[in-house]
Parts: sequence; C-alpha cells; structure tokens
Amino acid sequence: MVMRLRPKLLQKLWVLVVLGAMFYIGSDEGYLVAVEAAASFVPQHHQQQRHHHQYWNRHDPKSCRPLLSSRQQQPTTTRPRTVALFSSASSSSSSSTPTRSTAEITTAAAVVNSRPLLGHPICDYHQVTIPCNDDGPPRQAIAVQDLTPVIQQRLEESGMQQGVVNVISRHTTTAITINERESRLARDMEEFFLSMVPPDERSESVRAKVGVRYQHNDIDQRPESDEEAQRCRDNGWDIDNHEQLQAWRAQEPINAHSHLLSMLLGSSESIPVVDGKMVIGQWQSILLVDLDGPRDRTVGIQFLGYGASSAGDGTRTDP
Repeated sequence: MVMRLRPKLLQKLWVLVVLGAMFYIGSDEGYLVAVEAAASFVPQHHQQQRHHHQYWNRHDPKSCRPLLSSRQQQPTTTRPRTVALFSSASSSSSSSTPTRSTAEITTAAAVVNSRPLLGHPICDYHQVTIPCNDDGPPRQAIAVQDLTPVIQQRLEESGMQQGVVNVISRHTTTAITINERESRLARDMEEFFLSMVPPDERSESVRAKVGVRYQHNDIDQRPESDEEAQRCRDNGWDIDNHEQLQAWRAQEPINAHSHLLSMLLGSSESIPVVDGKMVIGQWQSILLVDLDGPRDRTVGIQFLGYGASSAGDGTRTDP
C-alpha cells in the first residue's frame, strides 16, 4: 500500500512545483517549459505505475485480475494533447506528439497585431444650433436639413478615430433619421407625413384638414393636472398668475400632429466611426426633420470612443 501511494504523492508534488514555476516566471516561454516538463514526467510515471501493477498481478496468488496487453500497448493521449496546445515547433517532444507549427503561431500573432491599437479615450458633447433655411413665423411646415457636414467637422475637431457618434434632437417636434438628402424626396416626405397624420383643422398649416382635431390642441384646457402645471412653472411660466397663464396658452402652437410624427420617426441616431470616418452609405445622410417649422433648432452631438494611437497608423507594432 505504501508503494502504491508514493507515485501519486510524487505526482502531486511535481504538479505543484510546475505550477509554481509557471506563475513565478510569468512568461509564455516559462509556461511552455513548465507544461512540457509536466507532460514528459507523466508518461514516465504511468509506465512505472503500470510495471508496479504488473508486479502485483504476477506475484499475488490471490489476485485474479488479468493483464491487459492492450493497455500496455496503447499510448497515453490525454497529456500529449495538452502539450500540443501550448508547445512550439522547437519542442523537444517526440515526433508522434502533435504540435503547433511556427506558421500557425506566426499567423495567430499577425491577427492579434493587426487589430486597431486604441489611443486616448474621448467623450465630448456639443450642442449645435441649426438655423432654418426659410424666413417667417412657424406655420407647421416640414423641412429637412442635412447634418452630415456639421457632424463630420465636429468629428475631425474631436480627433476620434474609433467609436460612435450619438446625435439627438432637443425638441419634441423634430426628428433625426438617416436617408438620402434630395430636394424632391424632401417634398415627398412632407406629402407622405401630412397625409398620414394630417394637421388639426385649427392649425395654421396649409394642409389643415377639416374634421381633424387632437386633444393636445385644446389649449384652453391646459394644463390639465398638477404635474403639468408644475412643469410649466419649472420652465419659467408663472401660470398661477392669470395673465401669465394666458400668455403661455397664446404662444402654444396647434401642433399635435408634429409631436405624433416625431414619435414615429425617432429622436436620435448612433453612427459608428472607424478610422476617423462615419460608417454610412454613399447616399446616406444624417437628417434633421423639422415637423413644426420653420425655426432655428438645436441638436446634441456626442462623441464616444478613442483617439489615434501612439503608433501613428492605428495598428499594433509590437512583435
């Protein structure tokens, strides 16, 4: 019994020594040496253990266990597979043990080195005013403006090479979308949107439709709740004063259809940035759709990502 426990104890001690050396060295070469050393010991230990079992089978008359010749001839495969995973072509293991070739290791290293090396982190936010292209008071008109040149200029100024640009509208009657910027398409958009959600018959829009009324446009009944009244106060309107209340109601446009269209189109877009350029299609533009214009609008532009790497070309240079 003592002789049977002694090899197991030695194996455990050897594994501990190998693991300690691996973590102490802390390098790939040290790891490979440690694993190969352990692998070279284990087959030898198995051979000694097999001879030990054969001895007791031959000399113990009470033992009825047969000798397994197939087990004696079959090589151990578990440990050499582990060695093949980490060893290099210059390994001193036997020719029957599968190993990773130098070409495979070089190819894997090339893939890692070709990945972009990120530079300093960037998190910039800009509030940009977009002036309207039409003069006159708001009349619930629909206008489309291209934000792409403005965003591209801000992107170049930020120095971001890899990341994402978030664009958000700061109004409840405008929308952000990505599509083609073309004047005739812009007129088609206006025609389509106003036919889908026509303006209130009380609206100043030339497309106001008789019989269409929205509850949001019942200005004389607003604010309806204490929460809405407090929101008016938070935005600078003293609606507890009757004159202030009437002034607030007078400046409120009849634009419920603009709110509804803004909800359908969405108020933000996120655009990937790769190598300092926005990843959009050849005919795609980032558009601001004003659904209650014309008037000056503002958008928020945020850059989240990384600047250029110290390597200069944005790729890894380590061997």
